[in-house]
Amino acid sequence: MNGSFRERGKPSNSLEIPEDSATQTAHLMGRESFTLDDEPARTGGKGGEVSKGFFELPRQDRRNFLLLVLLYFLQGIPMGLAGGSIPFLLKSHMSYGQIGVYSLASYPYSLKLLWSPIVDAVWSPRLGRRKSWILPIQALSGLGMIYLGWGAQKMMEDAGENGGAGVWTFTGWWFALVFMCATQDIAVDGWAITLISPSNLSYASTAQTVGLTAGNFLSYTVFLALSSPDFANRYFRAVPSNVGIFTLDSYLTFWGWAYLAVTAGLAILKREERTKEKDSILDVYKVMGGILKLRNIQIFIVIHLIAKIGFQANDAVTNLKLLDKGFSKEDLALTVLIDFPFEIGLGYYAGKWSEQYTAIRVWCWAFVGRLIAAVFAQLVVMAFPAGGTTTGYLMVVIVEHVFSTFMSTIMFVAISAFHAKIADPAIGGTYMTLLATVSNLGGTFPRFFILKFVDAFTVATCTPPSISPAKDLLKGDLITQPFSCVLEAEKHRCLAGGGTCDIQHDGYYYVNVLCVIIGVITFWSFIRPQAMKLQQLPLRAWRISDS
Repeated sequence: MNGSFRERGKPSNSLEIPEDSATQTAHLMGRESFTLDDEPARTGGKGGEVSKGFFELPRQDRRNFLLLVLLYFLQGIPMGLAGGSIPFLLKSHMSYGQIGVYSLASYPYSLKLLWSPIVDAVWSPRLGRRKSWILPIQALSGLGMIYLGWGAQKMMEDAGENGGAGVWTFTGWWFALVFMCATQDIAVDGWAITLISPSNLSYASTAQTVGLTAGNFLSYTVFLALSSPDFANRYFRAVPSNVGIFTLDSYLTFWGWAYLAVTAGLAILKREERTKEKDSILDVYKVMGGILKLRNIQIFIVIHLIAKIGFQANDAVTNLKLLDKGFSKEDLALTVLIDFPFEIGLGYYAGKWSEQYTAIRVWCWAFVGRLIAAVFAQLVVMAFPAGGTTTGYLMVVIVEHVFSTFMSTIMFVAISAFHAKIADPAIGGTYMTLLATVSNLGGTFPRFFILKFVDAFTVATCTPPSISPAKDLLKGDLITQPFSCVLEAEKHRCLAGGGTCDIQHDGYYYVNVLCVIIGVITFWSFIRPQAMKLQQLPLRAWRISDS
């Protein structure tokens, strides 16, 4: 994500560019010699600038980079819960289809384009364009997590009762929390492309990757591990207990207060550059409409909407299927724990690779890698040992998970680098949100259907016990007739009644193969050739005439 606006024909007696990145961008774009016509929207490549290491950056860029890491990290805390831990916790109460309903909670990230012009246009000059939104939204998020901390655990447990009817209420609360995170993301994305100087803009996507990854790690891996009684008893306790070190309620409460503390510090310690330039909401919507009319943007949107179908079943179902097979939550937590250093390290190097080899080319390489990872993951699930997890199998799962993360991280950083390069700083929040929204939507909208299809294509029958067990061994009514046990509630009823839930056809395998086939066909016939053409377009092609 090299966001450098190279200055052509700079006179030898020109004034020094200020250190402040927003002012620097304005100076560069305001010079008569500056042009977008011939500057390709690519990063790096032969003849490109050599990427700088972190400690070679100007001090202001280093400080702003760390601020961005912190802001993205805060986003990662609730998002790691909403998109990572909660589905796993729900799996013991709900079927894949019911978890698909909960997946709707992540939709604000895919719909934030609808209100991003408001975030770009409405703000207080006294607070600053981005702080006007970041401060209140983070405060509301903190209060929301504190409120959920009073009863989220019970709400989650009750969500699966009465056929999963309670999942809608539970989903609604998380939808609201994700909505606030998405709104904060609009403001932070817009701030990112002015906080970091143009020549070092690749560090904006690196900050996003490092911050979000760290936040997700704490709320996904660490939380799952520390909330597991077995994991806590094995590694941290001399005296076993039936509860983990953290509960969902206590975790939410802790981070709610942390949100409020960081927000107060940001309000006091960080000054945002004052500006009086303001556009009306209607003007920003008109600008967004003009962007959407650009032919290359329309092609880019189509690419984003279909790009993640190929590995959607792997992303949404593989880990849940491992748990279904008997893989323990503590082993899964250990797997993701080992995976974490790779995510952080790759986030840094992927940004450098995007400069060196061009972002879209790196993205395409990672795309193929994720298709391979989806096939690899299915083979790992199919090979689950009949006698339960062994050390050798655990190592294979770790390798599969690291490889999948390797490709996913590179793909994310590369496309984020390209987004930051082509975004117009004048409407950075809206432009970046438009690009991020369609990218997120490409991974969000198929997920609901993927999870539904897994249930639809699965054939599972509850077989009554051949010999009636003693009543004191049963946890429910004795099963006397076969019935479908695809849904989680029916599976639990089967096992509680002494039956055996036999899967004749596993829908995960069918859906994953279908997704990979779609991914291969769309990548080679449309995605790759069109994406490489977009890489070569000049920056002028990503602007509208009056922006």
